[in-house]
Amino acid sequence: MNSKDIHEIIIQIRNLIDNNKSYLVELDQKFGDGDLGVSMSQGFNGILNDYEDNNDLGRLLLDISRNFNESAPSSLGTIISFGIMGMAKSLKDKNEIGSEEFYCALISGVENIEKKAHSKEGEKTIIDSIRPALRKAEPFKSDGFVILSQKLMEGSAEGANSTKDMISKHGRAAYHNEKTLGHIDGGAYVGKLIFEAISNYYGQ
Repeated sequence: MNSKDIHEIIIQIRNLIDNNKSYLVELDQKFGDGDLGVSMSQGFNGILNDYEDNNDLGRLLLDISRNFNESAPSSLGTIISFGIMGMAKSLKDKNEIGSEEFYCALISGVENIEKKAHSKEGEKTIIDSIRPALRKAEPFKSDGFVILSQKLMEGSAEGANSTKDMISKHGRAAYHNEKTLGHIDGGAYVGKLIFEAISNYYGQ
């Protein structure tokens, strides 16, 4: 994976987000502001609009993190920026990485989210698609991007679906308590779309 791959992956994510914008709005309207699809679209389009290539993947992702936070005015926008920032620190001074280094960067990303957002798995957030994705993919982290990204996608889909059995602990949705049972978390579904886009890129 190099800077060209990252640019192409962001295009794939943006396209998938835009294709699912209405569904994300629908998910968010139940217990949130109803702007999830719009803010995520703004975020990934904002990255592409101001994209500046940089062979140093750490610096590239740091710029992407700032860009996304400015373009996606929402709590999830900030949370995803935390994740990208964590990945950036892990990839400082690296120009090209293999699948295991990418996996380790994802670990750093989710740990940064957990630290800065004060959240953990089981609280009905994007973490509930990321952590299951990482567990599913861990045995395959050195097997190349095609297999790794496939396992990440599978795990994230299972994780997003599992949020139907959780009660929201964060944000506006937390005020609804048990009413959030039976509904997929919008943030977790965004996580699932991100991993699906990465898998689409490496599987094409």
